Order: sequence, then structure tokens, then C-alpha cells
Amino acid sequence: MGVLEVWRKTKKKNDHPFNTYIARPPAAAMVVLLKNTPISPNQVTFLSVVLALGGAALWLAMPGWLGGLLGALALFASFVVDCADGQLARIRGTMSAIGHHLDFLMDEIKAFFVYGALTVRIWHEWGDVRLLLVGLGGLCCLASGISLTSFMRRPEYTGQTAKGSDGVEVNTRAGRTSLLGRAIGLVEWAGRQVVHYPQYVVLVAAFNRLDLFFWAYAGVNALYFARSSLVILVKLGRFERKPSQGAAP
Repeated sequence: MGVLEVWRKTKKKNDHPFNTYIARPPAAAMVVLLKNTPISPNQVTFLSVVLALGGAALWLAMPGWLGGLLGALALFASFVVDCADGQLARIRGTMSAIGHHLDFLMDEIKAFFVYGALTVRIWHEWGDVRLLLVGLGGLCCLASGISLTSFMRRPEYTGQTAKGSDGVEVNTRAGRTSLLGRAIGLVEWAGRQVVHYPQYVVLVAAFNRLDLFFWAYAGVNALYFARSSLVILVKLGRFERKPSQGAAP
């Protein structure tokens, strides 16, 4: 089985174009090398974490343009490996709910360390303590957003779940048809592009503008935290109705 065949059989429907055409082809080459070995998809997931932590370490240890670019390239490599874990599981037919949740958990851990390293780097480069405070705020919003996402995905909260293609329960939502709904959808789409930093982090690093990633990522996570908190507050923070008199205890 060649790289092209593996790529065709393991790509996802409705995936991000960057994933499909940039990250998954080299990931498919990695799958070709690993599919007949005892290396598990979970081990590949852990390898992607190591690469991401290496990129964060480069941002901390190597100031200047070269350090920023090398760190970004390590993050891109981490993302390619992260794509490979799911592709390896699909080509072997070993997809599982726990593997899906492990992948989500490791992605969030990587994001936390990467943004933390970027915060320290930007603070050292610009020498402004206010940037450190912005970064710390962004990290708080990121960590809170992770918890909010996990909570809002619970079937006890949504009351409605469906099986995804990998057997994992996912939320189902009605499509937005109103003008306001479409506007909100457009803003959410833009936010997803910012959060999907592997598609542009090498580019901004090549132009020595990692500060653009720093500000955009903090802003998007702050907005997500505010929006999700408000949604939960509106849904679960309502006053309870008083029981009618004479009702049975």
C-alpha cells in the first residue's frame, strides 16, 4: 500500500484543507512506514507531544529569527505526527473513543505549553511586563476554555448526542439560517482559523512576527471563554420555579 492510497483511505470528510493537502500527505508517508510495526497510534500521539514541547523549548532557548523559525518548524512537524496517529488507527481499523479523547487531551496540553513559551519569548523580546500579563490572561482563558469545552460536550449538558465516524459521541446542532446566526458562524470560523495555528505559524515565524500569533491566540481564547461562560450561565443559571402549594412532596 503506497502513500497515495493510504492518504485516500485515511483522510477525513469535511476536514480543514490545510490538513487534507498539506499535513496529511507526509503523515500518510509516516503511516506507510509504521503500519506493519508494533508502534501504536497512542505512541505516535505521545511523539507529537514531545515534538511540540521541543518547539516550545526552542522558543525559550533561542532568541532571534532563527530560534523562532526552528520552533515553528518543530510545531509543524508535531502537527504532521498528530495527523498520523489517527490515520494509522484508521488504516489498521483500531479507532477507539479513548484514543479520540487522548488526542484531544494531548492537543490541549501542547497548546498550553506552546502559548506559555511564546508568552515568555514575547515578554523578553519586547521587555514590557504588560505583555506577560496578557499572556497569563490568555493562558487562563485557554485553560478555562478547555474545561468549558469538555463540560459542554457532556451528554448530560447537551441532551442530544450522535455517533461520529470514529464511533465517538459528538454534539449535533441545527444549522444557522438567520443573518445574525450566519454572522456568528463567520466569527466562529475566523476563530477556528486562528486556533489552528499550524497552518500559519511557520509563515509568521519566517517574517519574524510571532507577536501576531501571540495577540490573535489570546484574543480568540478570551472571546471563546466569554461566549461559553455566557451560554452556560444562561442555560443553567436560571431561577427555579417555586413548587405550587399543595403539591405532593
